Amino acid sequence: MIRSLLALAVTASLSTAALAELEPGETAPDFTVSGFQAGEPVDFTLSEALESGPVVLFFFPAAFTDGCEAQAASFAESIEDFHALGAQVIGVTAGNTERLADFSTQHCADAFPVFAIADDMMSEYEVRLMMRPGWTQRTTYVIGTDQTIVLEYTELNPYEHVDRSLEALRTLAGGQ
Repeated sequence: MIRSLLALAVTASLSTAALAELEPGETAPDFTVSGFQAGEPVDFTLSEALESGPVVLFFFPAAFTDGCEAQAASFAESIEDFHALGAQVIGVTAGNTERLADFSTQHCADAFPVFAIADDMMSEYEVRLMMRPGWTQRTTYVIGTDQTIVLEYTELNPYEHVDRSLEALRTLAGGQ
């Protein structure tokens, strides 16, 4: 019995999913972040960006880790599909933020900006990686122009985030 409870506690503590992500239909918290695109410094404010179209906000654990490199490359390869749907893609992380300028050129292929997480943003978006609290979990949000969350997708595997985001954007475009 004690062994079973201990195993359950360890499993729960290693879970990558947050206890409660923001859900579709909720209002996305506004934020301003600083980061890089194509190695150059850039700033981003969600409410301003939404004036031009939906935003795909993907959180990744840390720059220059295998899964994050794969996820960034996947978004970069599909950037024209996102642009065709009127969406802007941005990546945000808490891990290895001192290396974001290089990450923006090497793995994002200059296609979209990447940012260091803003103060309180990890809590507001509920993206603290439970097994490594200083990093963000792999969560993607699609945010409509009315600042409403259209999609929340949390999965450590980096390969479904692009497909799920594009599907949500296509549904959003069909409903407008």
